Amino acid sequence: MSQKKSEPLSEIVLRGELLSAACPSREVMRHVTSRWGVLILIVLATGTHRFSALRRKIGGVSERMLSQSLQALEGDGFVRRVSRPVVPPHVEYSLTPLGQELAVRVRALADWIEINMPRIVEGRETEEACADDR
Repeated sequence: MSQKKSEPLSEIVLRGELLSAACPSREVMRHVTSRWGVLILIVLATGTHRFSALRRKIGGVSERMLSQSLQALEGDGFVRRVSRPVVPPHVEYSLTPLGQELAVRVRALADWIEINMPRIVEGRETEEACADDR
């Protein structure tokens, strides 16, 4: 997708391919913005971790979901997997340079959510009260 110098990328996105069901960016966005994808990126932004350490730090994630999410992020080029030839197997995960760029943005989103949780909760309660009145 080409971008004109005077046209913001957000405008291109609004009228462009990201909104198309066939856009390949959607799959990457699904990997990145999934519950586990966001948390994996935040944890790996702090440094290299083994699978078991990641699982301990990310409360509630199953082995299967952690493994699938890591594979997806690795496939997109955000996570590097290094397997050490020892017994028992020693596998480490870290962010690639592209993953580090992404983690900064994901962290900003997570920070915004955390900072605004009181307002979000208030909005939920207001919406629930309005729904009860209907």
